[in-house]
Amino acid sequence: MKILVTGAAGFIGMTTALRLLARGDEVVGLDNLNDYYEVSLKEDRLKRLTAHPGFRFVKMDIADRPGMEKLFAAEKFDGVINLAAQAGVRYSLKNPHSYVDSNVVGFVNILEGCRHNGVKHLVYASSSSVYGGNTKMPFSEHDSVDHPVSLYAATKKANELMAHTYSHLYGLPTTGLRFFTVYGPWGRPDMALFLFTKAILEGRPIDVFNHGKMQRDFTYIDDIVEGVVRVLDRVAEPNPAYVADRPDPATSNVPYRVFNIGNHNSVALLDYIGAVESALGMKAEKRLLPMQDGDVPATYADTAALADWVGFAPSTAIEDGVGRFIAWYRDYYKV
Repeated sequence: MKILVTGAAGFIGMTTALRLLARGDEVVGLDNLNDYYEVSLKEDRLKRLTAHPGFRFVKMDIADRPGMEKLFAAEKFDGVINLAAQAGVRYSLKNPHSYVDSNVVGFVNILEGCRHNGVKHLVYASSSSVYGGNTKMPFSEHDSVDHPVSLYAATKKANELMAHTYSHLYGLPTTGLRFFTVYGPWGRPDMALFLFTKAILEGRPIDVFNHGKMQRDFTYIDDIVEGVVRVLDRVAEPNPAYVADRPDPATSNVPYRVFNIGNHNSVALLDYIGAVESALGMKAEKRLLPMQDGDVPATYADTAALADWVGFAPSTAIEDGVGRFIAWYRDYYKV
């Protein structure tokens, strides 16, 4: 197939594109290479992709409406995986407009491109952050998610609503994937694992929020990509059991689906830090801090729907995934 992967220079984007190339798909990778974090890391990810003859890179912002219209019209993609977004919960408190530009305006451009150019399936990144103030665990796609606690979360919920509209109006098959705390080699420098590893190796204290009373469903990158590719291959369909007077947020009477992709295992933050310490062979000095605005104390994914849909659910153990990241970090940064 000919697949557009947006955010191709990103952590999940690069790994997904590599997987598609390995199985013989033609991949067009799009990224604006913004400076939200070190551009050199993004460029090094791109080098891994451009080594493949089946890959072409397009430098563009998904918020560029004329550019996106031309790209979709020229390429006629079979499928689209939208992983481009302004990421990060905390940054959304400082720079809200960048989230609207990328995650709302940009997503409309993706939907319009798919609608007008015969795209057979749009798969897009949502986020576990949409669960917001929910306290029922594990988080289920069938529960209401109408109480976001950050603008980032609100934009991701908006993506799901916008996708449903296009599935309803134009029959565009769309599948949203709620990623749960993705980690692994080539990861994002603003994520906890990267920050912890860098600080410990440099002999600096690590910031531990909510005084360590946090839990996360940490999900290894290869598991995320396996889920993304399997979902791409199974085009969204209407739910024949959907009942309009008891609506299911995860499905519809149109070709629309939403799934969690998580490890179905909520790990205490202090245990996660322990895995980092063990892999590094070093102890962390912890600076215990209060909860940050926009954050939530716990995440935990119910992955039964994903397993039923594509026969797969993530399962990589924290110790294994963290160990692989530490090995990559030491090699990449020559530490």
